[in-house]
Amino acid sequence: MNRLQKLALMFVTGAVLVSFGAGSARSDQFSTSPRQNSGDKWRIGYYEGGAYGNYVAYLQATVKGLMELGWIQKKAIPAHEDSESLWRWLSSNAKSDYLEFATDAFYTAGWDEDSRQETKEETIDRLKKSGDIDLIIAMGTWAGQDLANDRHRTPTIVMSSSDPVGSGIIKSVEDSGYNHVHARVDPLRYERQVRVFHDIIGFQKLGIAFEDSVNGRSYAAIDLVEKVAKERGFEVVRCYTQSDIADKERAGDSVLNCFRDLAKKVDAIYVTAQGGVNAETIPLMVRIANEHGIPTFSQVGSSEVKYGFLLSISRAEGFQPIGLFMAATIAKIFNGAKPRDLNQIFEEAPNLAINLKTAEKVGLYLYAEVLAASDEIYREIEIPR
Repeated sequence: MNRLQKLALMFVTGAVLVSFGAGSARSDQFSTSPRQNSGDKWRIGYYEGGAYGNYVAYLQATVKGLMELGWIQKKAIPAHEDSESLWRWLSSNAKSDYLEFATDAFYTAGWDEDSRQETKEETIDRLKKSGDIDLIIAMGTWAGQDLANDRHRTPTIVMSSSDPVGSGIIKSVEDSGYNHVHARVDPLRYERQVRVFHDIIGFQKLGIAFEDSVNGRSYAAIDLVEKVAKERGFEVVRCYTQSDIADKERAGDSVLNCFRDLAKKVDAIYVTAQGGVNAETIPLMVRIANEHGIPTFSQVGSSEVKYGFLLSISRAEGFQPIGLFMAATIAKIFNGAKPRDLNQIFEEAPNLAINLKTAEKVGLYLYAEVLAASDEIYREIEIPR
């Protein structure tokens, strides 16, 4: 069996994988059934570093998971551009005898470092002193770094952090290091992505653009990329951008400049999650790559393949498995579990997404095994709204 045939078999037979860490045995002791907080509703808060598309998807999927578990009445959730508008909707429209999305407990730093410090202190001060928030969602790396500490004791659920261990949020994939902290991890997700990309394309020089900071390297999973490169003998060509800044135009320009530079030097590009990769820049990035015949792989998922990147490992059913895992984690905490005692490892099913129009533009011949392994196939390049 050749490499592409093995790849096809892996995807066709793939299923959601849940790897159990040190706390998994203790996890099973706790119910996920709805219960009140001594006759009152459990009040949930939210903190993020700034608006980002995946954050909306994570929050919505978690809410849907809570609906499936009976904590919230089932109801269609309208589309929202950012987490703040979704939070406002939940505060007013989520019907539950058990949970409340506290209207005044949404915090965002707007990707501004000065605002981040103020927001962090305001949030922690409230968690310490008021006692009116029973659990807080820390969405993304900034939020996880700011709330995973011993300055408060409020149960904290970290979501959508690329590398919670590498960015210093948690001690290890098995242990958060704090009794009140839980961070979902998929430790091999990005390593799997790079291996699949190399299996299909067989590149010798892989370009990668990212911010040269602790968080930027974490988002890009650069250590894992370098690990696979060493094993397989290809070269990683780096280009540095600006990501976690309030000026999104400047972040976008930095990514576009890197794409123009990398397209002249490499034979494939791994497109990492960062502030400069957005609805405004993706069409330009796709055009640059396609004009140079450069295959691309989106770290984020099929939403970007739809807009013209060649490949990605997509998330199944709109984040549904992740959402149910996060909802069950929250439910167990409200049933008496310590966040630290709950399993943090959740690996997703491998679902391959491919854009056939992009494949045509970059001159890629697609083997039957690759098409057979593709769960999502896009035949045109859509323009982001």
